[in-house]
Amino acid sequence: MAVLSTYRLQLRGDGLTFADAEALLDYLDDLGVSHLYLSPILTATRGSAHGYDVTDPTVISAELGGAEGFSRLARAARARGMGLVVDIVPNHVGVESPEQNRWWWDVLTHGRESAFADHFDVDWSAEPDGRIILPVLGSAADLNRVTVDGEVLRLDDRVWPIAPGTGAGSAAAVHARQHYRLSDWRDGACGYRRFITINSLAAVRQEDAAVFDAGHVEVGRWVREGLIDGLRLDHLDGLADPAGYLDRLRVLTGPQTWIVAEKTLAPGESLDPGLPISGTTGYDGLREIGGLFVDPAGEAALTELAGPAPEVVELKRAAVRDALSSELARLCRAIVDATGDDSPALPEAVTEVLGRIGVYRTDYRGLAPLLTEAIDDTGSAAPQLAPALQLLAEALRHPAPAALLQQICVAATAIAVEGNEFYRHTRLVSLNEIGSSPSRFTVSAEEFHRHAGRRAQQWPTAMITLSTHDTKRSEDVRARISVLSQLADQWAKRVTRWNYICSPPDVATGMFLWQSMFGVWPVSGVVDDQLRSRLQDYARKAIREAAVHTDWTAPNAEFEREVQDWIDAVLEGPVAAEMTALVSRAAAASESDALAQKLLSLTVPGVPDVYHGTEIFDDSLVDPDNRRPVDFSRLRTELAKGNHAKMRVVAAALRSRRERPATYLCGAYAPVAATGVAPERVIAFTRGDDVLVAVRRWTLRETGWDQTYLTLPEGAWTDRLTGRVLRGTVSAAELFTDLPGVLLER
Repeated sequence: MAVLSTYRLQLRGDGLTFADAEALLDYLDDLGVSHLYLSPILTATRGSAHGYDVTDPTVISAELGGAEGFSRLARAARARGMGLVVDIVPNHVGVESPEQNRWWWDVLTHGRESAFADHFDVDWSAEPDGRIILPVLGSAADLNRVTVDGEVLRLDDRVWPIAPGTGAGSAAAVHARQHYRLSDWRDGACGYRRFITINSLAAVRQEDAAVFDAGHVEVGRWVREGLIDGLRLDHLDGLADPAGYLDRLRVLTGPQTWIVAEKTLAPGESLDPGLPISGTTGYDGLREIGGLFVDPAGEAALTELAGPAPEVVELKRAAVRDALSSELARLCRAIVDATGDDSPALPEAVTEVLGRIGVYRTDYRGLAPLLTEAIDDTGSAAPQLAPALQLLAEALRHPAPAALLQQICVAATAIAVEGNEFYRHTRLVSLNEIGSSPSRFTVSAEEFHRHAGRRAQQWPTAMITLSTHDTKRSEDVRARISVLSQLADQWAKRVTRWNYICSPPDVATGMFLWQSMFGVWPVSGVVDDQLRSRLQDYARKAIREAAVHTDWTAPNAEFEREVQDWIDAVLEGPVAAEMTALVSRAAAASESDALAQKLLSLTVPGVPDVYHGTEIFDDSLVDPDNRRPVDFSRLRTELAKGNHAKMRVVAAALRSRRERPATYLCGAYAPVAATGVAPERVIAFTRGDDVLVAVRRWTLRETGWDQTYLTLPEGAWTDRLTGRVLRGTVSAAELFTDLPGVLLER
C-alpha cells in the first residue's frame, strides 16, 4: 500500500498503547491519514517514555500490547484502507538496567567469551586487563557502597552480574575479578561506543551480518506477514557502515517497503543517491519551508543585537577533546595498531581535522573529498602536525580507524551543533533547528523551488516534516519567533529596554530566552503555573545544553537559580505587559505563517508527516515538553466542528492527497510566479496538472495584496479549503480572503 501521508504517534505503556492507537483509527481516517507512524515498539526499558532505549530487539513490547496487540492494530488499520510505518532503532540498545537486557547482561557476565560479545562495539583495549569500563557511578565514593548480593553486585537498586566462580570475598575483591569495572561517569571514560555521549545507550555492531540477523527477526516478520508498509530508521549516521546496513535491510524487506532514514544533511549537502531508501525523515524540508518565512529585511538589526556568533569549529574541537575524550583515545590506539607507528601529536591532529569537517560524516558517496580537504587544510594551518596527519591518512585506509573517525565526527557534530550552537546562537532562535544552520538567515523563493523540484525528481517519496519528537521547538513556536524578522527594529528596542529593567543573569542567555518566551507567550497574557513550570524546565535544559555557565556534568546551581528567579521576575514584573502587547502585534502574522508553512509541508514533493497534536496550534518546546500527552478528544471535536483554521488545512490537504495519489507521489513540480507590486511575497507552484498551491508570507509588510496577481492555468479551479471557484488572473487579496493559502484543484 503506497504511503501517502503519515501521522506520528508517540507510544508509551502508561499513555498510548496499541489498543489506544486502534481506538484512534476512525479519527485519523476521517482526518485523511494514510499511515500511522509508530514510535519504537520493541521491548524497551520498563516504563520508557519514548522507546528508543530498546532492551530486547527480538520481542514487541508487552507494555504496549505485545505481538497480538500489534497484529490487531495492523489488521484494524488495513480494514480501513490504512497502514503502519514503524520506527526502528538499529544503532543502539538500552543498558541503563543491565538485568533487563539479556545480551548486555551476558557480556558483562562472560566478557569476551559471551555469545553476544560481538554484538556490541566494546573497547576491549581501554583497560590493560581488558575489562569493560562502565561509567555508572555518581562518584568514586559510590564504589565503597557496592555490596555482594547473591549472584550480583548491588548499589542501591542497581545490579550487575558476578561471573561464575568469582563471587567469594569482599565486594572490592569480587568487583576486581569481573569482566567490567564500575567507574564515575564524570571521569569521561567509557568502555563501549555509545549513542553520542549517552552512557545508557550502547552501540550495536550492525555491520556484522550475524548481529543484523539477530536484531531484525521481528522486522522481517512484520514485512513477511504484511503488518507494515514502511520503516523509519533512527540515527542512521551512528552506524559503522550506514550504506552496508541499508543494503542488508533492503534485502530483508524487499523492494516495496517504504524506508526513510533519520539523516541530518548540512545545508548544501545532498543525500547519497545510491542509498536504497526513499529519502530522509525530512529535516532538510523543514529548513527549506521554515526559512521561506524569515524576512531578510530583519537580518542586519537582529545580527547587530545578537553580537558575535559562536565558532562551530572550536565547539567541535572542544567536543572531541572533552566529551569524546574516551572515543578519541580509542581512535588514536586504532591508528597506532593500523600503522605500527605513533606520534604524540595524534590527538591534536585528529581533533583539528574533525573540527574542519562541516558535515556529520564523509563516507557517503561524493563526500570523501571533504575529509581529504580537512586533512590538507589542517596541514597548511599547522605544519608541525604533518607527521601525525600522515599517520592518520595512512590509517584511514584500514576499516577500523576509518569507521571510528566517522562515528566520532557524527558525535562531535551533534554535540557542537545540535547542543552547543543551537543553544548559544541568539540571532533568531527559530533557525536553531536540526538540519538548519543559524548562520543562514533565510531561504529565498528560488532556493525553495530549486530544492522542491530536485526532490520531485530524485526523492519524490522522502518524508517531509515540520515537528518531530526531536525538534527543538514546535512548528508553530518557530513560526511565531520567525515573525521577529519582520519586527526586528521593534524587537531590538524592546529587548534593550527589557535588559535594563529586568536584567538577565547573562546577556546571551537572556537573548536566547527572551525569544523562547515570546514563542510560547499566551496572547491573553495569562501565564499559568503549568506554562511557568514548562518555561523553567526548558530554561534549565537550554543553559545546560549551551554549556557556558552550567552543564549536565557539573551543574552550576547558583547560575541556574539566578535564571529561574529572572524568569519569575519577567512573568511577574512590568515586562509581562509589554511582552503581551508585542505578542498581540505579531499574533495574526504568526498564525498566518503557521498555516502557510503547514500547507506547504502537506503539498510539496515528498510524503508529509503530521506529528501528533500539530493538526491544531501547538506551543511545545524541546523534549520532553513535546512528548506531553495529546488531547485527542479535543482533536476529534475540532475536526467534527470544522472551523479550526489549522485543522481545516491539514484535513483538506490530506484528503486531497488520498484522492489524487498520482499527482502528489509522482506529479511534476513547477513554480508559478506572481506579478505586480509584491510578487516575492507569494509562493506558488503546481503539482501535476490538477493541483495548484499558493501561500503568502511577510504579512506585516505594507500590504499591496490587491496589486499583486497570480495567473492560474486554464480551467476552473476549486479551492479545497473554502470551496470557492477561481479562474484566470486573481489578485492576492482575492486569493487569501479567508486563509493565508489556497489548495486549488482543477
